[in-house]
Amino acid sequence: MNEIGDPREGTGHKPAEAAAKGPLQNGSGKAVPTICETSAGQVTHGTEPSWWNGVWPRIKEHKIAQWTAAYAAFAFVALHVTSLLSDALEWPHAVLRAVTLLLIIGLPMAPILAWYHGVRALRRVSIPEVILITLLLVIAGALLWRSPRRAAETELARTAVPLSAAPVKPDSTGAAFSPPAHSIAVLPFVNMSGDAKQDYFSDGISEELLNALSRLNDLQVVARTSSFAFKGKDVDVPTIARKLNVGAVLEGSVRRAGNTVRITAQLINTVTGFHLWSETYDRPFSDILKVQTEVATAVARQLEIKLAGNESAKIAVGGTRNSDAFDAYLRAQQLYQGDTFGLAALREALAALDQAIALDPDYAAAHALRAYLLENLSYRSNPNIAKGLREQALASAEHAVALAPDFGDAHAVLAHVRIATFQDFVGGAAELDRALALAPGSAYVERIVAFYTAVLGHFEPALIAAQRAVSLDPQNSVAYRTQGLTLFIARRYGEALAAFQHAQALDPSSPYLNLLLLQLLVASGQTAKAGQLCEAPATPMHENDRHFCLALVYHALGRQPDAEHELEQLKTLDGDAGAMDYAEVYAQWGNAVSALQWLTKEEQLRGPELSGLKVDPLLDPIRNEPQFKALLARMNFPP
Repeated sequence: MNEIGDPREGTGHKPAEAAAKGPLQNGSGKAVPTICETSAGQVTHGTEPSWWNGVWPRIKEHKIAQWTAAYAAFAFVALHVTSLLSDALEWPHAVLRAVTLLLIIGLPMAPILAWYHGVRALRRVSIPEVILITLLLVIAGALLWRSPRRAAETELARTAVPLSAAPVKPDSTGAAFSPPAHSIAVLPFVNMSGDAKQDYFSDGISEELLNALSRLNDLQVVARTSSFAFKGKDVDVPTIARKLNVGAVLEGSVRRAGNTVRITAQLINTVTGFHLWSETYDRPFSDILKVQTEVATAVARQLEIKLAGNESAKIAVGGTRNSDAFDAYLRAQQLYQGDTFGLAALREALAALDQAIALDPDYAAAHALRAYLLENLSYRSNPNIAKGLREQALASAEHAVALAPDFGDAHAVLAHVRIATFQDFVGGAAELDRALALAPGSAYVERIVAFYTAVLGHFEPALIAAQRAVSLDPQNSVAYRTQGLTLFIARRYGEALAAFQHAQALDPSSPYLNLLLLQLLVASGQTAKAGQLCEAPATPMHENDRHFCLALVYHALGRQPDAEHELEQLKTLDGDAGAMDYAEVYAQWGNAVSALQWLTKEEQLRGPELSGLKVDPLLDPIRNEPQFKALLARMNFPP
């Protein structure tokens, strides 16, 4: 009898009787638990044989591993073949997504079928088992289908700005990220066409979506310059959200092939880091404008913006139903960006706008942009040509407003042309009010309103609009430049200097910004700093602006012959077109007679800089002159 502690235990010898009987049995014939020793020398209780010794042979017998491996190989091949066919035949993403889900759902079926059918006719599947398996598959399919990460977004994720899966963490200062409610940035959509020449189209789609959303009064939309500042940079969404101070980001991709367009869009909550909504649109190119409206409407609803009838109409105001006209407009828009562009690009943009208008004469946005560019071109043309260009600009702006009376940008352009070009301050002021009422969410409108309201002498509303423009476009140097100019006109020199310095940090190579900065330094009595700025060869500055600066600085330093030499150099370069500059120099010199003579010349030329007569700080020394007051009265500024 084998007892506990038998010295023979563990020696490899077993009594013949025990070996023959196998496991010890009790009186009922059932196996009795034995005490055995583990490899570590521990004593454990067990039952011989274990359940695994019975299951594993059955798994091998039913070839479950082979069935599962074969299914995995089949699924891998099927998925890649479907992906290749989807790209080649431009199938909707729903096809690839459906195949992927079916293959995932089928994965647990392989071992189940192997268990029942790995050995032929071993066992049939009962009706309750069929019902249970079907129910599990339906539940799994529903959960996978509702997964927030869609297959369509996989393509976007490879090229779009990466998103951290975790919620946004507080910054190093410990302040919690708390952006304004209903605030959003539209990032440039990724061009998936494989053709860099199509960038204008994907960028244009992004900008038009941005413009459409900015027309909704309850939504704060970051302007294009700031949203596009991160294009091509390895910056994640949480970082962009903090820099732009927005609670949501809309990003996506555009693929254009022939007459078809695929647009994928996704909306991200930047506070939680989670996706709110995503969708893929596969449409013919002729329906591209409908997609734009659909996306904007979906985004507004996801952000809980209530869309009344007039709100929905704002999304498409000023637009076109002609897709070819829309394409030409996007090309013009891409050629003109910001306020620095070459003459060749300007003319090419105007040609594209002419094409858009020929395709759709009622395209208000095209007429408005044409007016702005014609007015800009007039400044670069000789006086004979400039006059005709300005008249065309006025006609285009008025036509845009007539076509779309609720299009805020058209009213802003008309205000700009009337005030800057034709000194129609009363009519321009009315257009400013209308533009602001219609498009308070447009950074462009806020900048126009800020500057020209300040020109009219209404500083408080001007400063409010300037601050609003900075909030809507925080990465745009022009927004800070406009704010600085508004503060400068209001004689708040310290704050103006801070705004100009902020603008310089964003655009250190701007000659125009340096011109404004030196004027500020001269007006505030900081002549030495102004001299350092315009004498430094490394300072980005146009040659005529440098002569203008030195004429002011050398006079203040008591170097009058040098100052007069610089002024003569300036006159040689600019001729009569520099009449306002000469008036400012003479006013700062204390030569009222010469200053007033050149102001009269500017009036005869109807130069655009005359619009600043009421508030120009450099003209302060001659404001009490009767001739100056008479000129101011003739300008007919509103009270």
